[in-house]
Parts: sequence; C-alpha cells; structure tokens
Amino acid sequence: MTPNPLEELTLSQLRLRTSMKWRAHPADVLPLWVAEMDVPLPPTVAGVLRGAIDRGDTGYPCGTTLAEGVSEFAARRWQWHDLDIGRTAVVPDVMLGVVETLRLVTDRGDAVVVNPPVYAPFYAFVSHDGRRVIEAPLGPAGRIDLGALEDAFTRARASAGKVAYLLCNPHNPTGSVHTLEELRGVAELARRFAVRVVSDEIHAPVILSGSRFVPYLTVPGGEDAFALTSASKAWNLSGVKAALAIAGPEAAADLARMPEEVSHGPSHLGVIAHAEAFRSGGDWLDGLLSGLDENRTLLAELVDEHLPEVKLLRPQGTYLAWLDCRRLGVAEEACTDGLAVVADLSGPARWFLDNARVALSSGHVFGMGGAGHVRLNFATSKAILTEAVSRMGRALADRQ
Repeated sequence: MTPNPLEELTLSQLRLRTSMKWRAHPADVLPLWVAEMDVPLPPTVAGVLRGAIDRGDTGYPCGTTLAEGVSEFAARRWQWHDLDIGRTAVVPDVMLGVVETLRLVTDRGDAVVVNPPVYAPFYAFVSHDGRRVIEAPLGPAGRIDLGALEDAFTRARASAGKVAYLLCNPHNPTGSVHTLEELRGVAELARRFAVRVVSDEIHAPVILSGSRFVPYLTVPGGEDAFALTSASKAWNLSGVKAALAIAGPEAAADLARMPEEVSHGPSHLGVIAHAEAFRSGGDWLDGLLSGLDENRTLLAELVDEHLPEVKLLRPQGTYLAWLDCRRLGVAEEACTDGLAVVADLSGPARWFLDNARVALSSGHVFGMGGAGHVRLNFATSKAILTEAVSRMGRALADRQ
C-alpha cells in the first residue's frame, strides 16, 4: 500500500518550516488556512531537485518538459489524449498565467465573470489589472448556478467591450467538482454570449473518491477556451514556481500572442520539479488522496461531535472544506479586496484564532456568500486535525 504522506511529519518537524503557513501566526496556533500541505516532498521530485542542484543546473528554463509531463498525466488520469503540446505556454504560476491570458482576450475596463464564494485572489488580480468583476453566485449547494451565470453574462454583455469568465475547476473554497453536464451548460452559455472561458484547474489532480474531474478543454463547445494548471497544490510545490497555460484549438492564435517575456518568470527548478511530479508522482498522489479521503471522513465526524451548530459542505475535490458558521452568532466585518489574506480576518475566523488558537481562512474574502463562513485546510495529520477541531469546540463551550 502507498504510504500516506500526511502522517509522515510531526508537529515539531512542521514548526521548523519557514513558509507562510507556519510563520504567519505565533507558535501556539495550529494553522489550517493557506493551501500548503503538511507533507514531505514526493521522493522522485526531491531526487530531481537534488540532481539539478548537484549539477549546478540552475539557469533559465527551456523546452517543453512541463507540457509533456502534464500531457502524460492528463492521458493517464483523465483520458485526455489530445492535449497538444504546441498549444501550451509555461507561465510563472497559475494566477499570473490567468492575468496574462485574460489580457489576450479582454481589455482594460472589460468584464470578467466569477462565481462567488470563490478564491479571493480572483477579485484582486482581475480588478488590479483594470478589469471589472461581475458576480454569478453559486447555488445553495455550492455549485455553479447556470441561471445566475446567464444573468451575469447578460449584464456583462449589456456594456460595451469583451467578456471573459474565470472558472474555478474544481471550485475553491467549496470543493465542488463540476460535472460534465454542468460544464456543457457553461460552454453552451459561453458560446451563446461570446464569452471566453479561462479555467483555473490548479486543484485538478486532487479529486477525492466518488467524483471525476472533467478538463474544461475536453467539453464540447470549449474549443476557444484556456486552462491553467500546475503541480503546486497536488504535490505541495508552491515554493518552486511554474505553471502551464493550455489553449483550446480555436484559442491557439490567441495564446501565441502571449509576450515571450512571460516565460522568463517560472523558475527552472520549478519547471523541473513540476514536470517530474506530473510524470512520476502518481503513486505518491494516490497515497495522498487516500489520506485526504480519510481526513474528509474524520473532519465530518469531528464537526458533528465538537461543532454541532456548524454546517460542513462535503468537498468532492481539493483539500479545502467550507464551513457555515452563521449559527454561531459571531459578527462579520466588511469585506476588503481579498489580498491581505493573513491580516484580513473577521467573524468566525477571527474568533477561532483569538479563542481557540486555530488559524482558518476568513469566508468574507471569498466574495458574495462568504460572510459567516470559514475555509479549513484538512491536508494535515489526523492528530493535528483532531486537536484543531477539538480546540474550536472547547472554545465554543467555554463561551456559553
């Protein structure tokens, strides 16, 4: 059986880390917020990085190794056999790739539709690049509402200019994995309203049991769309940056207009690491997914036991759980722009940090529908997850 990497590191070992997750808060806080996993590097990835360092292979990135790795992985995992390496471009990371892709198909002042509650940087990166965000809220079950999407496309089209739709696939923070039927509906609407789709598929390898990932570019009608992907979430490689932009066959000419200097942003070590993760990290990923399945079940049990007034939306993908804490009666403050994710805490996230010493992501930064919620990262050991939720429950009990 493939080992569960979530159980390989102790809390004392994790506290030696100097990344954001472990250094943004004091040492008595259990951090279950930003999307870093508490795992060691996959051995094959660590091996290629050590080999590159030993060779002094630390220059500029070159070639199509990342695209080849993604193509091999997509064929194995998703039966996507016609991912054309000639319609790809290496970009620094997914969000910077999103910005550069949106620049290809929209101009300053144009509209970009998003589905709140959604990954907070969507708002910041889009608006800071001079585009207007139009919201098409998710439905009550945390899934795409095609009626709301049609309304948003209609409103966006009512103003002059181009329109793009920034799709989160799978969805962050709800963990929804969009079905083929849902994505067909998206593609039909996008074609009808002449909206260009940019699909953020950074969590695509992290699909839990019972669900199946559908790459947007494989959906009929998605031929003029783009997808962005990376190994950063599934193999915990955010610190060695690289990502891949992929164009549908009708979007190839647009992708070819991406400025050449964009490809200077990724780290060569990042490209090496990400390519190897996609190519040889499948067994390690299977162990991770098994561990995440167990943690998803454990989290539901812990919430039922310690947080009975909190409603957990069961995630189908990612390692992020969306918790509705509105019945706790903790006041919410006004939303800011979603960039200051560490300091920008209010409502239940602020309360749990102050009273339980557990760091969660504050729901209000995810846009409409996020107030009164928190996002919890369950990619950690069972011991840490159990202690964190138990602390939250004890803090609530002490309040009464």
